[in-house]
Amino acid sequence: MKPLVIAIDGYSSCGKSTTAKAVAAELHYAYVDTGAMYRAVTLHLLENNISFEDIGQVEAALAALRISFRRNRATGRNEVFVNGLNREDDIRQMRISNAVSEVSVIPLVRHALVAQQQRMGRKRGVVMDGRDIGTTVFADAEVKIFMTADVTIRALRRQEELAAKNEHVSLEAIIENLRKRDHIDSTRAESPLRRAPDAVLLDTTHITISEQVDFVLDRVSSALFAAYAG
Repeated sequence: MKPLVIAIDGYSSCGKSTTAKAVAAELHYAYVDTGAMYRAVTLHLLENNISFEDIGQVEAALAALRISFRRNRATGRNEVFVNGLNREDDIRQMRISNAVSEVSVIPLVRHALVAQQQRMGRKRGVVMDGRDIGTTVFADAEVKIFMTADVTIRALRRQEELAAKNEHVSLEAIIENLRKRDHIDSTRAESPLRRAPDAVLLDTTHITISEQVDFVLDRVSSALFAAYAG
C-alpha cells in the first residue's frame, strides 16, 4: 500500500515532536522535525552575528548551511547536525526560542527550508511536524493533525525540558515567549500557522503522550482503510 505523509502542525510545547517521533517509530516511517531546522538556521545566524534584516548575508549563510538529522543509537534521539556538528542541545536553548519566530518569517528562509522539507518527503512514508506542513509543505498529506493546549500547561512542559538541561527560566518568561511566538507565527505573511481545513484538532492539555500517539495512529488507520476501500 502507498506510504502516507502524516502532517502534525500546531503550537509550541504541545507534544508535537514527541508524538511525531513515536508515530514514526511505530510505523517505521522517517521523521522530520521542521521546527529544529528553523532553530538551526537561527543558531547559525546568531553565532555568525548576521542581522536577520540583511537579506544578502542571510542568503549567503543559507548557501553555506547544511542541516541533517541523525539518530543517536545510545539515546534513541533524532539529533540535528549543523555543518557536520551535533547542535541538538544548542538549538533548544531559550535564546534560540526567543529569536526563532523572527527568523521563520523571513521569506527567503521559509522558501529554502520548505523546498528541503519537500525533498525529504517526496518518497512519502514520513511523519513531519511543524507549523505549515498540512497547509504548505504537504497540503496533500493523507493525515493532518493540528495540536493545541493551554498556554500555562505548555509553559510548564517547556520549563521542565529546560530544567532537564540545567537551564532555569521563570514560568512567566516562558509564557511571554510562547505568546509572542504564537502571535508572530499566526500573523506572518508567509505560510502562517493555521489549522488546515481538513486537519483534525487535538487538544493535548489533559492527555498523555501515549494518548496523543494513539489518537494519531487511529487517524492513520482510518486513512489506510479509506485508501484500501477506495
